[in-house]
Amino acid sequence: MTLRYYLILMSIGAFICWLAWFFVLNSTDPTQAGFFGFLFFYCSLFLALAGTFSVIGFLIKKIILKDDQVVFHHVKSTFRQGLLVAGIIVAGLFLLQIDLFAWWSAILLILIFIAIEGIIFTNRKYTNR
Repeated sequence: MTLRYYLILMSIGAFICWLAWFFVLNSTDPTQAGFFGFLFFYCSLFLALAGTFSVIGFLIKKIILKDDQVVFHHVKSTFRQGLLVAGIIVAGLFLLQIDLFAWWSAILLILIFIAIEGIIFTNRKYTNR
């Protein structure tokens, strides 16, 4: 799969997930939505945010690094970071829904993100390419 094909598919997938999220948002009554209503809300939002942050993060890295030779190697890290940021946002919204969101929980979510990124960054193997 080429880089251009990946970015097009990821953008289309994120757009479809945003449409699904808006559909769930407009067609579900939160006072009567059961488990599946909230499950669809959070899953579609997570996938939409993950796709959007992955594509935007990759484009930002490409602009900053300006190195077209190794730009494809950044796809994996930006996808992982997009998943983590989307997970933090959805976790924060879930905590807000169940009235457990506070300043300390937001800081804790950010520290969890930093810890996961740090663990992944320190455990990767360096190769001479």
